[in-house]
Amino acid sequence: MARFNVRSEEPRGNIIALVLLLAFLWGGNSLSIKVGLQDIPPLALALLRFVLGLIVVGSWAWYRGIPLRLRQGELPGLLLLTTIFILQIITLNIGTQLTTASRSTIFINVYPFFTSLFAHLWIPGERLSVTKTLGVLTAFSGVFVTVAPNLSGEELSLLGDVVVLVSGCFLGLRVVVTKLLIQSIHPYRLLVWLLSLSLPCYLGLSLLLERGESFQLTLAGGVALLYQGGVIAGFCFLVWTSVLERYSASKLVVLFFATPLSGVLFSHLLLGDELTFSLLVGAGLVAVGIYLVNIRR
Repeated sequence: MARFNVRSEEPRGNIIALVLLLAFLWGGNSLSIKVGLQDIPPLALALLRFVLGLIVVGSWAWYRGIPLRLRQGELPGLLLLTTIFILQIITLNIGTQLTTASRSTIFINVYPFFTSLFAHLWIPGERLSVTKTLGVLTAFSGVFVTVAPNLSGEELSLLGDVVVLVSGCFLGLRVVVTKLLIQSIHPYRLLVWLLSLSLPCYLGLSLLLERGESFQLTLAGGVALLYQGGVIAGFCFLVWTSVLERYSASKLVVLFFATPLSGVLFSHLLLGDELTFSLLVGAGLVAVGIYLVNIRR
């Protein structure tokens, strides 16, 4: 891959806090998907989610006066990113169907490893160090400690685990390719075209594979869809892409190890799930890992 002149500044405290907020909000995404799937088939739900996200992103770009017309040479990179995006979503959905939710949570959260590896190879100034590697390993161990108690008695599906792991690889690659592209493409324009180019794929797959399945929209399903589309695919996508343009990808992405912890917290607040000792230990390990990765040399 060609080398770009890439900005990879050290994230300041306020940026770290902002990305942790995104990670916390992303923790509610799995819960909202679970609720939404009770009303809408998976591919149709993804289609509606990204339609809402496109409305939010496009409206904000229009309000900020960002030109959305493609410039010469931008389309090939956007097509590459869109392909990675679609493959990542499809492999995640298929893999999660073939394995359990807890195992899927573990394997999809391997993606910061892949992000750090691809950034090490392709982004100047993002080299892996001993301290950074130790921080990533420590943070991931916190995720494993949090989710591990839910694995007892679950049926193992090696194929599903491998497919979700592949999805994590695509996600790590997507972060790095996005980081490279937004050095020359405005983040808002990139998001508008990424979502626009992916929608026909979800529409076609839904019409092909989900014809005849039940489709309804209850109050709970509507709220879940608004959360996925407005909060995650809209607000979180906008903020994350804007922050990623300037700051170190490998140092920011480790903050998303907090996402499974916030998912457990959402389950506690909304579904009454018990807060366990393993959650507290896992949160501590994630915090230590985040500190090690972002510690100033």
